[in-house]
Amino acid sequence: MTSRKQSRRSFMKTAAAGLPLACLAPGVFVNTARAASKSRNANERLKIGSIGMRYQGSVIADKAQEYGDIVAIADVDREIAEKARKQFGGKATLFEDYREMLEKADIDVVTIGAPDHWHTKMLIDACRAGKDVYCEKPLTLTVDEGKILNRVVKDTKAVVQVGTWQRSDHRFRQAVEMIHDGRIGNLKKVTVTLSKNKTGGPFKPEPVPSVLNWDLWQGQTPDVPYIKERCHYTFRWWYEYSGGQMTDWGAHHIDIAQWGAGMQDTGPVDIEGTATFPHVENGYNVALDYHLKARYANGVVLEVNDTGRTGVMFEGDQGRMFVNRGTIAGKPVEDLKQNPLPREKFKIYAHDNLSRPPRMGKLDAIVNHMGNFFDCIETRETPISSVQNQHRSVSVCHIGNISQRLGRKLTWDPEREQFVGDDEANTWLKREQRKGYEITDS
Repeated sequence: MTSRKQSRRSFMKTAAAGLPLACLAPGVFVNTARAASKSRNANERLKIGSIGMRYQGSVIADKAQEYGDIVAIADVDREIAEKARKQFGGKATLFEDYREMLEKADIDVVTIGAPDHWHTKMLIDACRAGKDVYCEKPLTLTVDEGKILNRVVKDTKAVVQVGTWQRSDHRFRQAVEMIHDGRIGNLKKVTVTLSKNKTGGPFKPEPVPSVLNWDLWQGQTPDVPYIKERCHYTFRWWYEYSGGQMTDWGAHHIDIAQWGAGMQDTGPVDIEGTATFPHVENGYNVALDYHLKARYANGVVLEVNDTGRTGVMFEGDQGRMFVNRGTIAGKPVEDLKQNPLPREKFKIYAHDNLSRPPRMGKLDAIVNHMGNFFDCIETRETPISSVQNQHRSVSVCHIGNISQRLGRKLTWDPEREQFVGDDEANTWLKREQRKGYEITDS
């Protein structure tokens, strides 16, 4: 099997030092989907390295193992790493630092289920090490990270699937296809309803658990005393590491909104967010209550609420339709009995594999989402949740959070990807990064 590999020694030397990495000349994986066939010998299967194994990381690794073998696991929590090794057959080599895994392990594909503030750097390092990558959402921590990431993926020609699996859920896909087919007329408004953010604190600093490398877990973020509520699942309620529900569920639902609106490769032209915030020392700091309104160049208005039935409502001049993880509803859906829209007529993604049955619900939809990733590894086509469209979707989440935190309406230039006439807002498009964990595109 041929893969796009940099010298392992040179990769580790530069990555571990936090120095820029040279872009790689692309190569090609061959026979990848065929190698994943159950009829082939085990030694011909793809070799997978999985990073970040607490729950979602283990979920995506489980779906990936249909196509290859989990031969390496990286996690900064030794207890979680050892549990994952047992889950996946007990033979995977364990690494505390994923960079050492990229340098030493013989792997072809990487899955990333680490916390949000690590996604971009891990993904860039894996692409530069010659791997194809499935990375969890939200894709980035800042808008500028996404701009760098786009350039790296283009230069390395890596196949990258982002874990916004709702694109592979039949309900969401059908809703978007129906909108593009004119089933609600001209789209006028999309309302996204997310959940409330969690509240909590103050929390007490504690000794770092012996099984955890807290310094490495923090990565690019400021070095602070260990508080268990900053770590593992609850990291998402701190702006240092994530963006609350705006990036957690927003990365899913706002993506569907942009896809339906035909705006997946661009962004709004203005955005106005309002929010209230907690002021608790050593406590969760994401918004208590929030609302967002954005306007696109094609006239579509996007509203994001934190109260109501979670999901996405599309409103056109000839009808409306609601979709979430359990329902697709509205008169256009009822009309499918007389005027069906079969999967063979779907148009908005060019590389469907119609041999995969339609699936709905998180765990089943991830089966097809992962399948699409491995299909594209063989064909070298672009996956359904590409870095390009997911950067654009999560950028709306980021600039929405910026507008809420600044407390004012902002004008956005989607071509230049910066705010218009607002130097202060533009400083929020990136963050200071701790030495040794910098993200660069050279």
